[in-house]
Amino acid sequence: MKIACYPFAAGADMEENLSHIRTGVKAAAEEGARLVCFQECALTGYPPVETQIESVTEEKCAAGLRAVSALAREEGVCILMGAVVYDGGRRYNSALVFDAKGEEICRYDKRALWGWDAENFTPGERDGVFTLGGIKIGVRICFDVRFPELFRELFIVKADLCIMPFCDTAEHLPERRRILTGHLRTRAAENVMQLLSVNSLSRCPAVPTAWFDQNGRIRKQINKEGLLLCDVTVPEEDFGMRGRRVNAEKFIAQRNKKP
Repeated sequence: MKIACYPFAAGADMEENLSHIRTGVKAAAEEGARLVCFQECALTGYPPVETQIESVTEEKCAAGLRAVSALAREEGVCILMGAVVYDGGRRYNSALVFDAKGEEICRYDKRALWGWDAENFTPGERDGVFTLGGIKIGVRICFDVRFPELFRELFIVKADLCIMPFCDTAEHLPERRRILTGHLRTRAAENVMQLLSVNSLSRCPAVPTAWFDQNGRIRKQINKEGLLLCDVTVPEEDFGMRGRRVNAEKFIAQRNKKP
């Protein structure tokens, strides 16, 4: 199944963000992609780095999500996109998935919150798992990558792929990029699943927009606005993959038996 990532520099102007999203969706549709993915808060801009929370109103967010739903329906492409979501009087940092009919089929709300995020968002409780084209997909967001427990959950439900929207940028922090890329490699390898990361380009990305295989190797990456196309399949396990899976299942079973 063809899956595309389309990173861009989001900002405070939601109409400008939607223009980039439309470009990415149309390009993905032309390439025959089934799903196109955008970064954390791609619709709204990530506050406070790319916008201010006071300007991200419930009305603007709802209108933007309706526009993305319509775009998915018009182009016949599934869209995974980060946005601020208001729900039940609470505000969430979310990733939403719209199917090719424009219907919301999955929503994941960021669970690992700290600092500004913790002050302004409610931590999520959804599992963020959906199936598309016979591939079971899990969703996690940005700071979640620091916590292996959130990815073990995906291993337990036998996810084939994890998609991670980020807005982790800085002026220039190469050491941070090496550390976070190491996290992504590890989350893929230790859970024997592929991983797609897509990051904002508003400053220097501290995380690559990249496709990692089940052994933690980078298959493809992109460092500018554009389409990263990935032909995602579920391959047969090799010797190392099976060893990691079998032992992980053993350790999980042992832990569950403890009183």
